[in-house]
Amino acid sequence: MLNKKQTLRLQTMLGLCLVLFVILLGRMVYLQLWRGEYYTKQSDGNRLRQSRIIAPRGLIFDKDGKELVNNLPGYAVVLQKQPDYKPETLQHISQLLDIPVADIQKKIKESRNYYEPILLKSDLSLELVTKIEEQRRYMPGVMLSVQPIRNYPYKELAVHALGYVGEVSSYEIEKGLFKNIAQGSIVGKSGLEKSYDKVLRGEDGAFMEEVDVAGNVVKHYDSVQPVPGKNLQLTLDFRLQKALEDFTDNHLAYLRRNGLAPRARAAAVVALDPRNGAVRAMVSRPGYDPNLFVHGISSKDWNRINNDDAYPLNNKVISGEYPPGSTFKIVTGSAAFELNKVGLNEPIYDGGFPPLVPTMGNAGGEVLGWLTFISALAMSDNVYFYELGNRVGIDNIAKYARIYGFGEKTGIDLEGESRGLVASKQVKREIWDEDWRLGDTFNAAIGQGFNLTTPMQLAMMLSIVANGGIKYQPYLVDNILNRDGTLFEKPKRAEGKHIDVSQQTIDYMRHGMSATTQEGGTAAYFSQLPKPIAGKTGTAENSHGRDHGLFVAYGPVEDPELVVVCIVEQGGFGSTAAGPIVYKAFEEFFKERGWMPEQEPEKESLNATADSPAVASPAPSASSATATSTAPAQ
Repeated sequence: MLNKKQTLRLQTMLGLCLVLFVILLGRMVYLQLWRGEYYTKQSDGNRLRQSRIIAPRGLIFDKDGKELVNNLPGYAVVLQKQPDYKPETLQHISQLLDIPVADIQKKIKESRNYYEPILLKSDLSLELVTKIEEQRRYMPGVMLSVQPIRNYPYKELAVHALGYVGEVSSYEIEKGLFKNIAQGSIVGKSGLEKSYDKVLRGEDGAFMEEVDVAGNVVKHYDSVQPVPGKNLQLTLDFRLQKALEDFTDNHLAYLRRNGLAPRARAAAVVALDPRNGAVRAMVSRPGYDPNLFVHGISSKDWNRINNDDAYPLNNKVISGEYPPGSTFKIVTGSAAFELNKVGLNEPIYDGGFPPLVPTMGNAGGEVLGWLTFISALAMSDNVYFYELGNRVGIDNIAKYARIYGFGEKTGIDLEGESRGLVASKQVKREIWDEDWRLGDTFNAAIGQGFNLTTPMQLAMMLSIVANGGIKYQPYLVDNILNRDGTLFEKPKRAEGKHIDVSQQTIDYMRHGMSATTQEGGTAAYFSQLPKPIAGKTGTAENSHGRDHGLFVAYGPVEDPELVVVCIVEQGGFGSTAAGPIVYKAFEEFFKERGWMPEQEPEKESLNATADSPAVASPAPSASSATATSTAPAQ
């Protein structure tokens, strides 16, 4: 028989056992019911290995089927998902791949799939693949995987149109910028790669394997094959694109080397078909190699590109905002004719400055006397257009600017397009909190002051003039193709609409632009081409340095097939800085058409000066330029 002390001791022990039992039971229930799925996955993750089969991104072709973007086979290093990793393993991987341990740990933490390996680095060099194979025994869970690697065979060619790809970030996943996408996936980051990412990306496949404790494959399970992305056929003309890029680079170097424009490093060129809005070439300088971004750009390369004050990453064709300069006189002239404020042959006297604002005038103080519209536009006379601006008024100038498409996005199939700015009383009030003055109207009439436009908007305006008054939405992607080359779909675009400007007024603009490229015009050297070209020079004011040079043109005049717009930042006069690049575009275009011989003997080239009446001169080139002007104009 137990005494009281023994009984108490027994009861205490039984109580403790009961408490322990309840705790263990509760823990078991918690692990089975609330955390069961988690630990089941962890367990399965130790014996089941799921690998993603990356879908090849769609290819990108030019209008004639030339491959601009493709994929190459390459190796990637992945890390098998495990409950924990030895510090020495992570350190070894870090040193081998030149990736900080913290970044590897971040990738591990962000990976939510218990079965799928974690992508650490793609497109490995053969040397690195060999090192990984040699040292895998020191890195448990590290594997090599074959993946398609995005490749841009022509490097900088059309980079601002094509864009580049890179690994999706955790921020992009969290914000839902990409739907149903796994960590480590490659997505479009800019250009068409981004705009058409969903089309190009395809759908990844997968396969699962059962492995033993040593990581050896025990059993293969059924696999799901990837669905490759669709291909894109663009409107770009490879030959024209390459010729313009090469010539632009050489011409900018020439302008700097010869002191004509010491800081001319940046330029934008766009060529499109005025009959439908198809973009044939798109050049933004400086450029960059998109291959640098595919595998994760190095800090050195990123700093070099990102810190460049010429902004290589910006597509200046659609995002650069510049005063349109004298190219805007087309808008002012259209408003004056549509509102019956001037007659075609009505003479207006240029005495060197407008009587109402004598502090303003022509560049260089030139005096051109009595002028009618055609001669005033051809000679880019400021005083004449000051008078038209005074007659029309700023409200009507702004109205017709918007009719031509200024102040709104063109709708091209690229992200990052700017709206520009249309000068108005409201704009000045919002920016400067000042009243509108007559001098502001004069500036607006010749495309200076508060007016800002993109090269693409200028190309749209010029296309409207070239095709007789129809506004088309510019575009780069002509067709979306299946992998076998058959048509999958044609992207939807807005139909062309005739703007609210009469055919007669459009014809007046065409006549004036045609005179610009003939003897006595500011770009007379264009008369050397085998078919007549209509053009307009321009100089855009720049508060941060030398003025920008502009040139816009279309041709052939009788049946326009090509519109070309060029702006050279800090290039000075448009005829010297931008004109030769536009000339080159039509040279190449005419050669393609068989209207010019493919190989021409070298000529001693002369550049007409900028926006000035110029005598006929041999075709301009990037290697030589001599002024032949009589008087500069805006």
